[in-house]
Amino acid sequence: MRKKLVRSVLLTSLISTALMGCSSNNESASSTGSAAPQTTGAPKTENIDPLGKYAKPITVTEVLGFRPPEDPKTPKGITPDQNAYLKDLKEMLNIDLKYMWSVPTEQFEQKFSLALASADLPDILDLDTMQYEKLKSQGMLADLTDAYNKYASPVLKNYMQVDGGFAMKTTTTDGKILGIPGFEDPYLSTQLLWIRKDWLTSLNLQPPKTIDDLEKIAEAFVKNDPGKTGKNDRYGIAMQKTLIGWGFDARGVFNGYGTAPKAWLKGKDGKLAAGEIQPETKTALAKLQSWYQKGLLDKEFALKDENKVVEDIVAGRVGISYGEWWYPNWPLNISKDKDPNAEWEAYPIPSLDGQPGKSMVGKVRMSHIIAVNKKAKNPEAAIKMINFYIEMGKKQYLEKNKAENGYVYNWFVPRIYNPAQIDNIYTEVNKALDAKQDAITLDDENYKNVADVFKATKEFLAGDTTNATKGSNWGQYYSRAAKNGGWGMTRQIRDNKQVFFNEFYGVPTETQVEKGAQLDKLLDETYTKIIMGAPISEFDKYVESWKKLGGDDITKEVNEWYTKNAVK
Repeated sequence: MRKKLVRSVLLTSLISTALMGCSSNNESASSTGSAAPQTTGAPKTENIDPLGKYAKPITVTEVLGFRPPEDPKTPKGITPDQNAYLKDLKEMLNIDLKYMWSVPTEQFEQKFSLALASADLPDILDLDTMQYEKLKSQGMLADLTDAYNKYASPVLKNYMQVDGGFAMKTTTTDGKILGIPGFEDPYLSTQLLWIRKDWLTSLNLQPPKTIDDLEKIAEAFVKNDPGKTGKNDRYGIAMQKTLIGWGFDARGVFNGYGTAPKAWLKGKDGKLAAGEIQPETKTALAKLQSWYQKGLLDKEFALKDENKVVEDIVAGRVGISYGEWWYPNWPLNISKDKDPNAEWEAYPIPSLDGQPGKSMVGKVRMSHIIAVNKKAKNPEAAIKMINFYIEMGKKQYLEKNKAENGYVYNWFVPRIYNPAQIDNIYTEVNKALDAKQDAITLDDENYKNVADVFKATKEFLAGDTTNATKGSNWGQYYSRAAKNGGWGMTRQIRDNKQVFFNEFYGVPTETQVEKGAQLDKLLDETYTKIIMGAPISEFDKYVESWKKLGGDDITKEVNEWYTKNAVK
């Protein structure tokens, strides 16, 4: 258990009059007090406030890829530039945030690639590791070392040390901090199997232990009308067109076969090999092809994104999906509200032999990196905005900071979470439940996240729908606090060591940056064709092409990194 986070958000730093005189950030004097007494010839000192308000308004630019607000209580029709966080940001820090453009998430990658090609980039950049590496190699990122050392709040600095500073090292080059890593507990990516338990009960079926068990359950769900709807519009297992993605994809299927495309696995020879070209991956693809032919996968999966799959889940057309801990929070909560009989349960992924299935997790889960355009006038603003988002989690803002008041957290950038946030919520909520408390006594920047889940949990268990729907309260509880729920089951898998690891956690190699997109496209196209009926021998041709188009070079680079840099 790590030490309690420092509560103060004030950081005192000494800077010389020369530095203060040439400062371009126009920050007002800190509210913590006057400057220290001066002695003849001594440099003037100044208190640096991580949340100090700029004396004059500054404007920072961003671009945004966004999904719909997660909380159903969010006002209808609200747009990202109306997010209530932006109003508070202006009032508290005198920062005007302007979007150069904003698009739905599925359009972001293409739009950002065009912006990158034309060097038409905003001040603050929310990047994946590939984008970060590309901009770093082109010398387009600001050095944030001074800004971080001066303005990062004690809480932010504590977050960056949760893993001993490991993630921070990956965004530091030649002693210069070029990005603030948004990293999380790697076990958050653990694959679970989500099944309609009410359908299992209806058909007198037991949860699956093997992949063959799962196939039989899926067939029964398709043929035997478990929901007693009289309709014949079901398929067996949810899967979207992006086979290796962030949700409603095929990662869990491959993991059940002991492999993981787009991950690097340690072989018996001690070297790393790409999961996408392993024999086990070929076997898993053959099984997926069989499922497609039997109608267990949607015949139109190759045309469906995650939103279309979610529509099927909510409509009761499918009752099985591989995925992570958070599904109850979206979309299973919506399914539960639409159909009060819907009971979704989390299970470990099935394996070939009935032994507990193992999920692949990364050594580091780097979800994103906050960086700043080298041309930005106020690079420290990014650090202060991160401090601001953390500050808004405190108890004093709880009654204000609500979805119904227009606060959409997943639209605010830059944001950095407590890397141990979900486990912290689970621990604190269950501690309060076990002690039969009526309120959360925690009093730090984690308060809002813990208190929100505790409130939803108490209301769900009491059947109280005064403030939120049954599904919404259940989603908060079952994803984060239930001992047999999303994170509860993930903890069990973690503690039982039912995992294997992606051993590569460095920034993308030179060839990955150059050839990665081409190889990803080749994977997507080949795997999809095989699942839809192309000869399984196409996999062998794919392996040869993968190697020739850069895979062999990437394998060499990854293993050179592993030999020199990996913690064995």
